[in-house]
Amino acid sequence: MRHVMVMAGTGAIGLMAVFAVDLLNMIYIAHLGDPALTAAIGFASAIGGVQIAVSIGLTIGLGACVGREIGSGRFDVAQRVASSFMTTTFVLTLLLGVATALFADPILRLLGASGEALTQAERFLYIVSPFLPFVALGMSSSALMRSVGDARRSMNVTLGGAIVAAILDPALILGMHEGLTGAAISSVLSRFAVLMLGMRGAGAHGLLRKPQLHAIPGDTKRVASIAGPAILTNLATPVGSAYVTGNMARFGLDAVGGQASVERIVVVAFAFVFALTGAVGPIMAQNLGAKKLDRVREVLRSSLTLVALCVATTWVVLALIQNLLVAGFHATGNGATLIHLFCSWTVSSYLFVGMLFVANSAFNNLGHPIYSTLFNWGRATLGTIPFVTVGARYGAAGVQIGQSLGCVLFGSLAVVVAFRVVANLNVGQVTPETDAIVAASDVPTLSPEAAMADLDAIEEAALSESK
Repeated sequence: MRHVMVMAGTGAIGLMAVFAVDLLNMIYIAHLGDPALTAAIGFASAIGGVQIAVSIGLTIGLGACVGREIGSGRFDVAQRVASSFMTTTFVLTLLLGVATALFADPILRLLGASGEALTQAERFLYIVSPFLPFVALGMSSSALMRSVGDARRSMNVTLGGAIVAAILDPALILGMHEGLTGAAISSVLSRFAVLMLGMRGAGAHGLLRKPQLHAIPGDTKRVASIAGPAILTNLATPVGSAYVTGNMARFGLDAVGGQASVERIVVVAFAFVFALTGAVGPIMAQNLGAKKLDRVREVLRSSLTLVALCVATTWVVLALIQNLLVAGFHATGNGATLIHLFCSWTVSSYLFVGMLFVANSAFNNLGHPIYSTLFNWGRATLGTIPFVTVGARYGAAGVQIGQSLGCVLFGSLAVVVAFRVVANLNVGQVTPETDAIVAASDVPTLSPEAAMADLDAIEEAALSESK
């Protein structure tokens, strides 16, 4: 429990800082009094969510593979895999970012954007999307630091990016009257800070070196066995959100702006839950690699306990401050209704969202990534489309309620399956292809005991081995 708390808590600080700045950004834009601008953020966020989902999926695959190698005491293999896949991540995210900028107009129209909201959302994506590799590589570097237990440096990556955005957002949006363009410029500079801090931290642990070109295809294939399903898994959430945004657009710009406001409240209020799901993956992978299956089971139980405590506390806080949030976002009509509904009732559905995310971490790191893909896409399709379609008959509030009911169903099913997966673990599963790779290359290894020791011991052993 303490290990999970430390790793997730430090991650939550960084994430909360990033999301809090994003929330303030939304408030700054709302302060300008133009509903088209707040709606534009909602439309652009729906597309940006797809980009970040791909980046997170790549990060999950990298963290799981590197964490397992470190847990098994194979630091040299972990170093090689990390360097290879960081190269792959750069290429893939650059292609995705450029493609998004080129096809922003038809994609936004498909979501229901039109008029000034369409123009503003396009402009935002033109500026921000090509710089997707900055944030993807920064996130990957942060995952590498978590894989060796460096919670502080991992936290500083996202915290540093948040500080840059916190300074630039009000200056550009309000001070220089740049509006949504100012927010886009701030986002690019913030991503650059994330990249610099991430690469510096990963380099400090010797986790990165010059990639070996001949090793990139093989290492990429290995990580892709986890990253591929993880990407598909993470894409489900923004795809489902895009469907919700499209339905909200039927009820006017206030509804789209209100939905965007709720999404920003969610990521701040549940930063700990999101950080938890990112932190427990490497912990599970390390203990699986070290053949400590009892700890794997304990991580799952501890994580779910923390999710429940977090959701209960957040529900009370949001119920008390909901009027302040409505005023802060300058929400009216359907926008205000959606914020009140979320803070009073539908926030409870995030208990089941948290359960689903924790279960996905278990699936991705314990050899069953296809399960997380199936559950997330089940939630995004069967758990979203019919529920939201029926709910839309009763207005914008019905859309939000329908989305919440789908979360309850699939979160419950996922956690039941996760417990079955963990209960059926056996030591024989801990002999992946890495054993053959190490034997063939005769790479010297660290002992599992040294690899599972505290951070200083890991660093000292790795340095001694490299010498």
